[in-house]
Amino acid sequence: MNKIPMAAARTVVFIHGLWIHSGSWQPWQELFAGRGYETHAPGWPGDAESVAATRADPTGMHGVGVEEATDAYAKFLAGLDERPILVGHSFGGLIAQKLLDRDLAAGAVTISPAPIKGVRAVPFSLLRSAFPVLRSPANRGRAVALTEKQFAYGFGNALAPAESADIYRRVAIPAPGRPLFEVSSANFTRDAPSAVDTARAGRAPLLMIACGRDHTVPAVVVRGAHRLYAGSRTDLVEFPDRGHSAPLDRGWRELAETSLTWIGTHTA
Repeated sequence: MNKIPMAAARTVVFIHGLWIHSGSWQPWQELFAGRGYETHAPGWPGDAESVAATRADPTGMHGVGVEEATDAYAKFLAGLDERPILVGHSFGGLIAQKLLDRDLAAGAVTISPAPIKGVRAVPFSLLRSAFPVLRSPANRGRAVALTEKQFAYGFGNALAPAESADIYRRVAIPAPGRPLFEVSSANFTRDAPSAVDTARAGRAPLLMIACGRDHTVPAVVVRGAHRLYAGSRTDLVEFPDRGHSAPLDRGWRELAETSLTWIGTHTA
């Protein structure tokens, strides 16, 4: 493995979103490690070490919300030797923004990040993707699994059916329902867990990546979040033909290389 000089070394922490196991980051970790980065991909509270084990017993996720997940990652970051770069997908992107807001990271890349408080756009596809959870108030306190068909709509709509099914088989897991309820009511909640201080000056740089065919977090939602930011560097890149599966599917490297270039330019 090639290493860059120690003085220039960086640490990168990958944060997954709902319904995806942390093991999904393995190709990204291998690529980043080959460029000299130390990488970590810890799971959410309640995640087991493997996809199979998490599917077999998701009870540890029951009741886990945005703040609980953010606090767990903050505790993990506190044990590192330096402030890391964060790379987060979906709700992992929301958590990355919250950790950046706490001044716990040297920068962050967020891919199709779940909406922070203040985003007004609510496209139909977002509602349909969240419906398997939001349809029952009881899901607020428990973990919910997607069917292969539901996964294909929310994640794999820009893919061939066989590739979507393969991703579902390899990395899909149940997810806590509470974060979706928290985000859906955020604009009507005083102390919403998804709130971020978007006007704070001196924050480390942030890259937001939007995917034009994303059903779960449509590009208009990401653009809406980007418009809320002021005072610190916040960049936006859009991949018009990609869906919510973008960091997971066969085209993942395009996003990873974009992220590496941005990290090397803006977080050195």
